[in-house]
Amino acid sequence: MIAQSPDKKLKFIGDIEQMAQELLESENLPSNTLDSYYLESSFQTQEIQHFFTDFHSPIRPLQNPSYQRFCTITHPTKIRRPKHIKSVQSLAKVLHSIVHIEYSAIDLALDAIYRFRHLPLQYYRDWLIVALQEANHFRLLLDSLHSLGYEYGDFSVHSQLFDAQSATQDFRDRMALLHRGLEANGLDANPFVTAKIKAFEHDSTPQILKALEIILHDEIEHVRKGDFWWRYANTKTSPEDFITILQNFKQFHPVPKILNLEARLQAGFSTEELECLTHLYSTNS
Repeated sequence: MIAQSPDKKLKFIGDIEQMAQELLESENLPSNTLDSYYLESSFQTQEIQHFFTDFHSPIRPLQNPSYQRFCTITHPTKIRRPKHIKSVQSLAKVLHSIVHIEYSAIDLALDAIYRFRHLPLQYYRDWLIVALQEANHFRLLLDSLHSLGYEYGDFSVHSQLFDAQSATQDFRDRMALLHRGLEANGLDANPFVTAKIKAFEHDSTPQILKALEIILHDEIEHVRKGDFWWRYANTKTSPEDFITILQNFKQFHPVPKILNLEARLQAGFSTEELECLTHLYSTNS
């Protein structure tokens, strides 16, 4: 159990901050560190109810993506993903792009913990759990990538999620663009990626498909958390308010062509919002 003295509380807050910052800057893949920290910190106990409300240490600005040490970063338009999977290499390229998204999502969740202060305990619980689940997704997909004979970093990546993260230092914008907007795009993409991979017969295909099934299930809950905290940050949450934020950050292409309506409804979107998003895409395309 965590001691109740103010000094112990502040030390624990410092540990949380240090964990987030160290993992964001680490040269190592962070998933195992996250697991051990979560278990050792007793983060799920009520003793830390006020830990994050008294923390006033400076918040460091974002500098560079943590993966720059082992990935070649290029512009998104220069990355060519196979439309159809016809070889192990093309399967690896598709899988590598998802591995990169899941790795980036670990950083997004950690930064949400680190960067935004004086919020309810449940907020920090939510995003630490998200970070752990994203780490699990990353491990599952990385295992499949290894089974194909490839490593994370073997193909070029883009930094769009990191750039969107850097551009949203406001809590309201962060929840809307990243955790309710771009993360929901993963719900839309999942069925198409699943169908593409299913069409290529390989020993690793069942393992990859199982991982994608787990990811879709978990990501619905992640978007629901983003939906909850976006609504928490706003006095009003009309579809127009959400659309306005997406349009303010349209350089990150937050509205996909085809929406996964069922998954988005489960994640907290209303029918009216989905109609507005569909209309927005049709007018911008």
